[in-house]
Amino acid sequence: MKKVLFVCVENSNRSQMAEAFAKIHGKGKVEAYSSGSKPSGIINPKAIAAMKELGYDLTKHDSKSLDQIPQINYDYAITMGCGDECPFVKAEHRDDWKLDDPKHMDVVEFNKVRDEIERRVKELLKNV
Repeated sequence: MKKVLFVCVENSNRSQMAEAFAKIHGKGKVEAYSSGSKPSGIINPKAIAAMKELGYDLTKHDSKSLDQIPQINYDYAITMGCGDECPFVKAEHRDDWKLDDPKHMDVVEFNKVRDEIERRVKELLKNV
């Protein structure tokens, strides 16, 4: 199975939702991980609510730093538009999705970011 890492600054919104969508849509095809360069230590309640609407329980996830994830060679490292290149993460393919951090957005705008993440994860999985 391919190993995919999603990274944002706090590991509380974008990368968490991307990891969840990779687990949902890539089951049996990828191992998904997420982390943050400066993790907040919590999953944003807005992200939990947004994913709950889709039937996914994000409360089982933890906000973690790059040194708390497996130190392996990833097939894909995807950053979330936060300027984190993560040079010490070994990955065959890298991409930056340039997504705005939704943490201060209202529910409608937050869910637009969530839906865009799902679309991009599905697109990524076509190429894995």
